[in-house]
Amino acid sequence: MDQAGRPRGDSGTSMALASSDGGEHREPWLEGPESGGVRSEKAAWSRAGEGVGSLRKNIGKSLTELERGQKGLGPGSDTGNVESATAQREVYRSWKRYLGDVDKRCDLLQDRLEKAGGHFYKNDQAIKAAFGRLGDRYEDTSPVGGRHRRG
Repeated sequence: MDQAGRPRGDSGTSMALASSDGGEHREPWLEGPESGGVRSEKAAWSRAGEGVGSLRKNIGKSLTELERGQKGLGPGSDTGNVESATAQREVYRSWKRYLGDVDKRCDLLQDRLEKAGGHFYKNDQAIKAAFGRLGDRYEDTSPVGGRHRRG
């Protein structure tokens, strides 16, 4: 329990995001420093968004390098009909698709983080709902090996 008698997590710490509803509703943990709560700031959301943006840049570089490594392995090239080159193209296509999907997911996550930092959402519940919708759109990635190729 914290000093105000509220239950804490197993680690003995707790965290909640500051309400962004213009101050009409004040959470009890905002009432003083002794409460032990953590108040979210725009800078924290912005840094998180920048971190995801940096990840997206690295994904883009990886895709470029992956594509560069495919030169000379395509159909009609000297190695194009070799079985290992055919397998390499399949691996390339699956990784290109996978990294493209990760990039799209990061784009949406970065957008949500930046909006949360910019107080685009009305309150904590709206922030939670926006991030929850990421799960509606993207499920955890299933394993690539052993399944049929997508069209």
